[in-house]
Amino acid sequence: MDIKPIKSEGDYKRALRAIEQLWETKPDTPESDRLELLCILVEAFEREHYPIPSPDPIAAIEHCMESRGLTRKDLEPFIGSRARVSEVMARRRPLTLRMIRCLTVGLEIPTDILIGSSGRSAQVCYHCGLGEQ
Repeated sequence: MDIKPIKSEGDYKRALRAIEQLWETKPDTPESDRLELLCILVEAFEREHYPIPSPDPIAAIEHCMESRGLTRKDLEPFIGSRARVSEVMARRRPLTLRMIRCLTVGLEIPTDILIGSSGRSAQVCYHCGLGEQ
């Protein structure tokens, strides 16, 4: 089994071609072991060279709304008044901790996505250094 670390784009492309050739191998064979190792190496290379940015919180809310057929009115129990929903969705007001909790519980949007940058400077609490409370 001649497997080497992936150090360049050329190595990466060769590993992808090898994975493609091994994709249909039967489990518990030397070929499946090779496939598993190549996948681990490719994953590590991609994590370092092709990081996936965190989704924008407002885009995540919009996606949730679109996929579930929700309207801005449906966000009011989680965010507040119609005006508040409008401000948040237009990125004029950041999500508060209460809003994040409500959206996480009510719409099952992961907290880590909602805490991400909303396309504007986060408001920081000067007492504890955390985001707006």
